Order: sequence, then structure tokens, then C-alpha cells
Amino acid sequence: MAAINILGNLFASLQNSEMRHKKECTIIPASKLSSEVMRVLQKRRYIGEFEFIDDGVAGKLRVQLLGRINRCRSITPRFPVKAKDFPKWESRYLPAVGVGILIVSTPAGVVSHTEAQEKNMGGRLLGFIY
Repeated sequence: MAAINILGNLFASLQNSEMRHKKECTIIPASKLSSEVMRVLQKRRYIGEFEFIDDGVAGKLRVQLLGRINRCRSITPRFPVKAKDFPKWESRYLPAVGVGILIVSTPAGVVSHTEAQEKNMGGRLLGFIY
């Protein structure tokens, strides 16, 4: 049985729905990690409200789209990043300085790279969005 890349699936579903100008998107399967990533995207106003739907299997996320996502992808492998190295990764994955965010898993939870820099902590890259 093939392993499912939950974050890859999440970002692909968001991107495809945005490209087709949909108002909402359903992401299957859901996980705690995908909910945390959604919280970061919501905080940065890339998406509207989202809700977890328990279907008895893996669950689903229903997401309200705002039409603000141009591109989003998961980053594999999940590179370890030090707090001082974010500019290097920013230039690699984002189109310009100050445009978009890297999503990072840190000891303090899933946050954007700017928040991780403010707290002076590193982590692992999960994905990017702009």
C-alpha cells in the first residue's frame, strides 16, 4: 500500500480549487498537521473559515477559499532549517522578499517562517504559499 502525502494532497487540492475559481474546497484525508497548517494559512488571510468533518475514517477538511493563493506546494524532503538560514530558503521557494510564507514545523508548533524568525527558532520546512 502506498503512503499518502497528506500535505502534498492538501496543497494540491487548494491550488487546483483556486485555479478553477471555486469558493470552497474539500480536503481528504485530514490530520492534526493539516489542521495546524490551515490555521497558519487562515491567520495570514490566504483562506477563510475551515472546519473538520468527521466521516468515521480519516476525516475531511472543508475550506472556504478567498482567491488569494497563486501557488502552494509541500516541500519534500522536510529540510531542517536554522533561524538564521530562512533568507536562503525564502529566496529558493518564494518569488520575492516579503511575498508569501514558508510554513515551518517548530518545537512551538506549526508557524510561518517570519514568526519563527521573530522567536529565533528553527524547525523543518513543510511547504510554501504565495
